Amino acid sequence: MKLHDLRPALGSTKTRKRVGRGSGSGLGTTAGKGHKGQKARSGGQTKPGFEGGQMPLTRRLPKRGFNNKMFATVYEIVNLYQIEEKFNNGDVVNRDSLMEKGLIKGNKDGVKVLAVGDLTKKLTFEVDKISSAAEEKIKTAGGEVKKLG
Repeated sequence: MKLHDLRPALGSTKTRKRVGRGSGSGLGTTAGKGHKGQKARSGGQTKPGFEGGQMPLTRRLPKRGFNNKMFATVYEIVNLYQIEEKFNNGDVVNRDSLMEKGLIKGNKDGVKVLAVGDLTKKLTFEVDKISSAAEEKIKTAGGEVKKLG
């Protein structure tokens, strides 16, 4: 076998659709766009929700109420079993150390520790929030908790 013998596997490549290249090609005259109308023109695609100039449904319906999503506090969640795997006895668990170990990205408002899994190491936690069950497991393992927020 030589370089000039190489071919892609059968069925792995598709020929490009060439529109508007004569009626013999099967995609001549209207080039697969049907007859006339907005969608047959160049740049004729409309935005989602456009109703041909009629006032769209989303604008006709009344808007009511308040949504707190924009102002809500979002916490990055870490479980005890993840901390058990990555930290050694006597370490301090805080935002910086969690980012170093790759457990959080650090792009949210704070860190919350949940009680999923078990903890056997004596660690010091400096986090924004912690579940009561997680706090209990940490104290039974001999660790301590300092809440920041």
